[in-house]
Amino acid sequence: IKGIRFDPSFPWDECVTVTAADIPGTNCVALIEDDQPLLADGEVRHAMEAVLLVAHADRARAWEALRHVHVEYEPLEAVLTMEQALEGAGPVRPPDNVIKRIDIDRGDVEAAMAGAEVVVEGEYRVPHQEQAYIENQGMVARFEDDGTLLVEGSLQCPYYVQKALVRAFALPEDKVRVVQASTGGGFGGKEEYPSMVAGHAALLARKAGRPVKMVYDRTEDMLATTKRHPAWIRHRTGVTKQGHLVAQDIDVLMDGGAYATLSAVVLSRGALHATGPYECPNVRVRARMVATHTPPNGAFRGFGAPQTLFAAELHWERIAAALKKDALRLRRMNLVRSGSETATGQVLDESVGAREVLESVVRRGHYAEKKKEYARWNRARDKGTWRGIGVSVCHHGAGFTGNGETFLASRAAVALTRKGEIRVLAASTEIGQGTISMFTSLAARTLGVPEEWVTVEKPDTGLVPDSGPTVASRTCMIVGALVERAARRLRERVLEAGERVPSSREEMARLARRLCGKEPELRFEVGYVAPPEIQWVEKTYRGDAYPVYGYGDTVVDLEVDRATFEIRVRRLTAAVDVGRALNRRLVEGQVMGGVTQALGWALLENTEYRAGILQNPQLTNYLIPTSLDTPPLDVAIVEKPYSRGPLGAKGVGELPMDIPAPAVAAAVHDATGLLLTELPILPERILEAL
Repeated sequence: IKGIRFDPSFPWDECVTVTAADIPGTNCVALIEDDQPLLADGEVRHAMEAVLLVAHADRARAWEALRHVHVEYEPLEAVLTMEQALEGAGPVRPPDNVIKRIDIDRGDVEAAMAGAEVVVEGEYRVPHQEQAYIENQGMVARFEDDGTLLVEGSLQCPYYVQKALVRAFALPEDKVRVVQASTGGGFGGKEEYPSMVAGHAALLARKAGRPVKMVYDRTEDMLATTKRHPAWIRHRTGVTKQGHLVAQDIDVLMDGGAYATLSAVVLSRGALHATGPYECPNVRVRARMVATHTPPNGAFRGFGAPQTLFAAELHWERIAAALKKDALRLRRMNLVRSGSETATGQVLDESVGAREVLESVVRRGHYAEKKKEYARWNRARDKGTWRGIGVSVCHHGAGFTGNGETFLASRAAVALTRKGEIRVLAASTEIGQGTISMFTSLAARTLGVPEEWVTVEKPDTGLVPDSGPTVASRTCMIVGALVERAARRLRERVLEAGERVPSSREEMARLARRLCGKEPELRFEVGYVAPPEIQWVEKTYRGDAYPVYGYGDTVVDLEVDRATFEIRVRRLTAAVDVGRALNRRLVEGQVMGGVTQALGWALLENTEYRAGILQNPQLTNYLIPTSLDTPPLDVAIVEKPYSRGPLGAKGVGELPMDIPAPAVAAAVHDATGLLLTELPILPERILEAL
């Protein structure tokens, strides 16, 4: 940035403008690393990076003001692809453009590969994906009379935003209050980016001396915000002639964009899931996250696992072709079971439902029958379509990786007020997945009271303890378990005082007045305690990567038009092992939403980038599935209770995103004979392959 010039003809006294020089604290969006500035200072590293902020009492005049600001730039060399980053162009991030490296080793891969009867290689590519949440990024910021910065907006993780604002404004934690407004979906897109919007709104509010609202329009939102990380995955697999896994050699490359955001953690989960849910005695995973001069990528439902699981699952189609065997049979031979050991040395000793979900989905999806039927259909010359059926089976670690939950040290509370009301206090947010219903149900069941007696406090850093972020399929299993523990402690206190749980609101109110004394409420707050059997060594990536895994399968039944090559999914059958379904309707809803979102990634969502800028940033040209694109869905719930989950529950939110894409590609392969290894599978790609 060589300079910024303001047109003297514009009435700048009507506006408030902010640059990096106006930031009172550290110019960074604090997260894992402090590499991303709140406002660019001296250099711009991607096309959508904020340099200067303008506010006006009239929104239209604010937009008009932007046309009267001129930034002079000196162009620098740009690195816009993963391949360029690997070649050392740039650099974006000295010395080698690598944000994070992860190595996983088990056994002796080279020796095993040399002795393998068959070796199969393949490459797979997956693209960006836009979260497409309902309302756009938006925040309101103001400073209270006592100097407290209050921010309210659409977000997933209020304490993430608070941490970022504390650093940027050099304020103590008790002087920064963050409140979640009603949020229509997040999918990871409301995890880290709201810290940026909150910081910008708050900088303007500080200088203006009045509240400021900043709301992106859809185009700006899609251009500037984080996306799913694109990935390039290469597999070299050694097997016996019968199909038993001997060795897996996997290379994972992901594009992090211009700044680190959450890329290191996304790469971690991607690497840990890269083998698929299969046991192999010799494994080598080499995973890298590179930096490019494109807008940073970040959290998206699945968090790295959909990328690597797409490759791991679709690779079975290649192995099956090489061995001339059925891919389903090969999966059955190698699938993990109770007692299996993962590539990190974790022994899967409970709640391992991989085989049950596979058999459930194959049976419900009529896989074997349709496989034969469609083979006959495709041989006929009078049909206007090819038909195919594909299957996939995936796993997903519930909760944060390794020691992550210990590091977070999450807390939650249950309180009894003097009026006899029961309050659940946690920072976990409701973003459409049913958090409020789940917390209400858990507290009510544990206490033995009707659900209408329970309320869940709004996520507000001034009112609720830090229960960690609403991510990683952890809200039910981790925070729900905290709510259950806190409710149990309250129940014990109630029973001590009254010998039984009151059966009426009036009786509970009388008991509450005795228990609370002069205090407004009786609160029981608990913190996360790591199970002693879970051991993880971050440096070597050895041990128990996750407390437990969820398992999910899909069978995709589709047809391909022989003239236009358009794909229509005729039916999708899914089965998931969630430990225990606390609310079957909510679990089914999570699965239906997740698999539909994954179908969009597999078939429709084609991100077009040129010079590092998204070329189709509107929902008219970036296509996501509508109800008319959604096939009939059949969801089966398999319950393999997890002893440390609330009432046996595990996570479910992210798992459905993992499973459909490889099943779609396998079904297209079954229908057309084409193994298309890059998403999305568009009609023009089928035409090109034919």
